[in-house]
Amino acid sequence: MAGNRLSDFATIVEDLDATGRLIRVRSEVDPHLELAAIAARFEGGPRAVLFENVKGHDAPVLTGLYWSRELLAALMRRDEPALPQYVSGCIKAWQAQPVPPVMVEHGPIYEGQSAKVDLRRIPAPVHALQDGGPYFDAAVVIARDPETGVRNASIQRFMVVDAQTLHVNIDAGRHLELYLDKARERGETLAFSLNCGVGPGLHFAAATPAEAAPADTDELGIASVFHEAPLELVEGKTLPVHVVANAMYAFECEMVPGELGEEGPFAEVTGYYARRAPRPVVHVRAMHIRPDPVFQTILSGVEVWNSVGLLGEANVLGMLQRQVPGVCNVYFSHGGCGFYHAIVSIRQTRAGWSKQAILAAFAAFPPLKMVTVVDDDVDIRDAKDVEWAMATRFDPTHGIVRIDNVFGHGLNPSFPDYLGAKVGFDACRPFPPTPEYDRAAYDGVDLAGHDIDIPTIRADAGGTG
Repeated sequence: MAGNRLSDFATIVEDLDATGRLIRVRSEVDPHLELAAIAARFEGGPRAVLFENVKGHDAPVLTGLYWSRELLAALMRRDEPALPQYVSGCIKAWQAQPVPPVMVEHGPIYEGQSAKVDLRRIPAPVHALQDGGPYFDAAVVIARDPETGVRNASIQRFMVVDAQTLHVNIDAGRHLELYLDKARERGETLAFSLNCGVGPGLHFAAATPAEAAPADTDELGIASVFHEAPLELVEGKTLPVHVVANAMYAFECEMVPGELGEEGPFAEVTGYYARRAPRPVVHVRAMHIRPDPVFQTILSGVEVWNSVGLLGEANVLGMLQRQVPGVCNVYFSHGGCGFYHAIVSIRQTRAGWSKQAILAAFAAFPPLKMVTVVDDDVDIRDAKDVEWAMATRFDPTHGIVRIDNVFGHGLNPSFPDYLGAKVGFDACRPFPPTPEYDRAAYDGVDLAGHDIDIPTIRADAGGTG
């Protein structure tokens, strides 16, 4: 198969195993609540988890591919601190010279036996205690604009309703919503493929903000950059859809505009349950299963914060460095759910640019609710260091930028109906710099030249008597 190890989920699993980054759970695990509960014990760690014996199913389930930047950096053979710049560079390379996907006659997805559509055969887990049912939450949608034919990739959550039906939540403002509206205007249904078990390049393509990949561009080409070869697609067998040639699972799906069904609740990226509401109905017309498949699921926590956060950081960093002199780096904090709080590092060159960075960050990534700008001597990935800048450099009288009644992210409960307030904090030292804001520092020293005895702390030392 063309491409590097990132282009095929099978080689990804092999690489994780070979590098000691794969935890294998061999005992039988119930996909209803137990699987996710076990996975949560390892969430954020440097290893993914493979459940080899899922109750009632033959196929294993993998989770954790995106919950550690250390893991992702190792998989991509990159240094962890440079990961956002690498992602940003791949998107810039695609923008400058797109490499479109290629259509091929055959792929591994069609090497398995033809399967009657029965979603109950798929080991989709129920994650949290109040979730409305099993979910596909890591599968990539590939849809085409009903008017132009331009392809789009996205990741939505799909609740399994019965053997042939899913209900989907579509975030407002996404291209898939636009395509469904166009299909309604044309009196047509909207067909798309749902691809589970794909490389991170396609996942990143699906998570790229619309500000970096406008509706008239085929963003599937982003995957080609990450995979170092054109993404391979095959024609659907039943519907006019494009399917990822080496996906583990692929579903040919159809939506009838205006047909709604109850979806939710679902434990979302915010740490809250997304409420149950009428949402689009998806009819699965064909199901394809690759030989020896591995089903992928994502816990809606650190995995989303990292995977989406990396793309958000890359887009904000790229836009800020074009618009605001001195911007050094951007970090989407985990406390901000990887969506809602950007911390920006800037090397000030003149007064006012730090506030300009706040406004540019909101424009670059609309889901953001908060932006904090600090000087380049602050470690933006260290919450303690950022808080230090807030406590000693932030001036509440002049350092707050507030925007009311503005579009935000609907999953954030503080943005009901996607409308709320946003705030920016200028936690930079006054410009031009003055000595009272210089950080205290110690001289560099080499401990190797000193005789130092460091004792082991004894847990049983001391007593109560």
